[in-house]
Amino acid sequence: MTIRDIGPEPQSFDLEKAVLDNTDYRAVAWSGKYLQLTLMSIPVGEDIGLEAHPETDQFLRLDAGRGRVQMGRTKDGLDFDREVGDGWAVFVPAGTWHNITNIGDEPLQLYAVYAPTHHAAGKIHATAADAERDEESGGDEPAAWSVQPPRHRPDQHA
Repeated sequence: MTIRDIGPEPQSFDLEKAVLDNTDYRAVAWSGKYLQLTLMSIPVGEDIGLEAHPETDQFLRLDAGRGRVQMGRTKDGLDFDREVGDGWAVFVPAGTWHNITNIGDEPLQLYAVYAPTHHAAGKIHATAADAERDEESGGDEPAAWSVQPPRHRPDQHA
């Protein structure tokens, strides 16, 4: 199943199937004016990457695999540490340092909802390295029609 981000238009699809079929590190499936849905696949032994989004809340839900979630107020103070699996939800408040590591023996399949939107509409990154390069070059900015905070602060990465 291939999902095409059609921007802030009504959309409907089988989310669980889309998540389980996704093989890309990150694929933006829908971008609205105020929130965004991305599908993610994290290979065995890899992670999302320790980061903090100063002005973006996140909701993540796992549909397959096992992971370790770590969060905290500082990148060196990750005092929230939980093992999660299929069906688990993870809530990341804006400004919180966070990472999810695949500790299982299959890809970690999940989706993330960002509010406000966080990535370029329809953006697909096959690997985490592709995502990092795109972010560094400025090629992964939210669409102009999305509503962003008045003072946009860049993400932080460890």
